[in-house]
This record gives sequence, structure tokens and C-alpha cells, in this order.
Amino acid sequence: MKPLPSKESTEHTMATIVEYTDQKRPKNHYPERIISPVRSGPCCFSDMEEIGRPQEDSRWVFQYKRCKKCGFTVRVILREIPDAALAAELRKTLANSFVRNVPD
Repeated sequence: MKPLPSKESTEHTMATIVEYTDQKRPKNHYPERIISPVRSGPCCFSDMEEIGRPQEDSRWVFQYKRCKKCGFTVRVILREIPDAALAAELRKTLANSFVRNVPD
């Protein structure tokens, strides 16, 4: 029997334009690069602004948000992009699950 792949090997890591560091000043060079502090500040709760338009990765629609005061930046996942093949398989399974086999 073939072993199942580990969770680490099946997860997809999203590329990011955000560099988290306390060694450089926060800068917004969107869409090429954003330099962000490593930690959020108390100002981040009320002063976050959307940067750019929503973007798609292979599985996710996301958008960057950045604090106007301290420059802390996060990527916010807006929604998952459905897997068409998986959805079709689930529809087929559900359709067959409720069929009643009545003998002739």
C-alpha cells in the first residue's frame, strides 16, 4: 500500500510581495514590494486601508491591507476559488446517494 503524502507536501504556499522586517523603514511600493514591520500596532485596528484590487492565486482571492500609521501589512483572504473537478465529483456522488433502488 502506498503511503499518503504528508500535509506539508500537499499544501500550497502563497507567494507574497510583503517583506516583514524591523531592520528597514515601512514602505509601500505596491505592486512590486511592501516592506512591513514584523508586528502590528494598536493603530492597526482602526487605520487599515486596502491596497490595490483583489487578486487571484491558484486557490484564493486575496487583497493586501496596510496600516496608514505604522505600515503593518497583511494579506486578507477574501474567498477560496472552488475546485471545479471536486465540485463535479461531489455533485455526482450526491445525485447517486439519493437514488432509491427498487426491485422490478
